[in-house]
Amino acid sequence: MAKDKLVFGIHPVLEGLLAGNELDRIYIKRAMRSEEINRIKTLAHKRSIPVLSVPVEKLDRMTSKNHQGIVAILSTIEYMPLSEVISMKFEQGQLPLILVLDGITDVRNFGAIARTAECTGVDAIVIPARGSVSVSGDAIKASAGALHRITVCREPSISQALDLLQSSGIRIVTASEKATCSYTEEKLELPLAIVMGAEDVGPSEETIKRSDSMISIPQIGDIGSLNVSVAAGVILYEVLRQQSKF
Repeated sequence: MAKDKLVFGIHPVLEGLLAGNELDRIYIKRAMRSEEINRIKTLAHKRSIPVLSVPVEKLDRMTSKNHQGIVAILSTIEYMPLSEVISMKFEQGQLPLILVLDGITDVRNFGAIARTAECTGVDAIVIPARGSVSVSGDAIKASAGALHRITVCREPSISQALDLLQSSGIRIVTASEKATCSYTEEKLELPLAIVMGAEDVGPSEETIKRSDSMISIPQIGDIGSLNVSVAAGVILYEVLRQQSKF
């Protein structure tokens, strides 16, 4: 947390939202209620900024200052709406390659994935507003700075992001160890969105329902699955190979 910049106090957080400051997430003392708190929650919801209800002890650990029951973390990057990324790429006559992270919570995995995504020409990484990692100082460090170079889209939910991708004509291919089709057998042509699920449970059922195709990475060992950052690297480099980029 020391690497992240904090804003604390009801009025500073509210004014930050009104000024359009990019906030990573907001922590509010559990059971705290007021008109200003409700306004903060409404503004945060409109901008897909996660608001978490926490014990006051957590806020006390975050700062020794008078936080008034609310602490926000300033984002180290500016998130970009997925709709803008898609429109911009098509307007430029380019076919987008999007990487969607469904429930990834480990900061080191996120950083490693971002590093590989930047190296393989991914146009944007999509994360949900809740139940996911965010672009914190630790994530940027784990990415070796790649998160300063690649576009990140924080959407209200993965389901909404996938619906937008499909309605824009972008094919959705989801990686899952349960898939019967090997990643090398699938045509990974652009425009394309690759979905990587959480390492412990894989992609959600909602994600699977929205997928155009499912792929897996063959294994001969006894361990059940690859680390998600390694799996993302394998698949992204296969996308490059099929495009004859190397």
